Amino acid sequence: MRELLNRRLGVFVVLVGALSGCGNGDSMESFGGPTMGSTYSIKYIRHPGTPGPLEVQKQVELILAEVDQQMSTYRSDSDIERFNGLPANSCQSMPAPVLQLVKVGEQLSEASDGSYDLTVEPLLNLWGFGPQSRDEKVPSAEALALARQRVGYAHLRIEGDQLCKDAPVEVDFGSIGAGYVIDRIAAKLQEMGIDSFIADATGELKAVGKKLDGSPWKIALEEPRDDQQVVERVITLNGNGVSTSGDYRNYFMQDGRRYSHTFDARTGAPITHTLASVTVIHPSTLMADGLSTLLLILGPERGRDYAEKHDIGAFFVIRTDTGFVTRTSQAFDRLSAEKTK
Repeated sequence: MRELLNRRLGVFVVLVGALSGCGNGDSMESFGGPTMGSTYSIKYIRHPGTPGPLEVQKQVELILAEVDQQMSTYRSDSDIERFNGLPANSCQSMPAPVLQLVKVGEQLSEASDGSYDLTVEPLLNLWGFGPQSRDEKVPSAEALALARQRVGYAHLRIEGDQLCKDAPVEVDFGSIGAGYVIDRIAAKLQEMGIDSFIADATGELKAVGKKLDGSPWKIALEEPRDDQQVVERVITLNGNGVSTSGDYRNYFMQDGRRYSHTFDARTGAPITHTLASVTVIHPSTLMADGLSTLLLILGPERGRDYAEKHDIGAFFVIRTDTGFVTRTSQAFDRLSAEKTK
């Protein structure tokens, strides 16, 4: 998938409480490292008999290595890059996770009338945001028209275990890959008997259980600024995943106009509305990841209407001439509230 360091933003963990249990042998363990152009981190409560951090880290990094081999657009030998290099009217056998994410991408594309699209990599490269990026500048109409001929989720189809294309499209999982990774890691941790943890990869998060002091895991949402970190709101995850997408840490300015890395595939151009960031809470971090991008593309009005219609937990930050205003969906307020006993 694309390196996600500049795409991922808006969340960080607030950890308050003791680092060891109250005489019951429990302790907080943590580890992390580089992944997908950014970092990952795991914090979990270790009970007597629970695996230690070295064993847990080994299992987590096996997942990261597998996903990198399957989905990275920064290594020519990955499954998806080999597919991306094929001409039109080609098919290639793919591992099940790749096909799963293609199906999720298709669902999100159909839900957004084609604005969200996994095949926008030629546009990302043309505008200066992709793995084969050129200078960050507004392309010519001719170059844009050529790139758009190589974009469109409808050119993809799945036949058994094969992914096929009828045009020279390229697939990029940058908008859903990290969420998928977190769901895989969360499932592995629970399989290993770990019932309280918070897992983060490139800013996608999932928190399950409680901290050592019995309080829930909480995170702080940043105000969408590119000059400093300012806490906008603190929320409780309650076992859910969370993802934030925004336009403020990967963009360029030309002739006084902002061009971000988030594209509307229908126009072939970056979004230009006033929605600065969207945070989505969802039981599936994969879906939180994709939906945060989808809602950001749709914009402040269409995005909020979509969230309310589909009962999506979404937190919108809108840029104005005097600062930022925030809006939430009803589902967001419900999902992010601290649960009482």
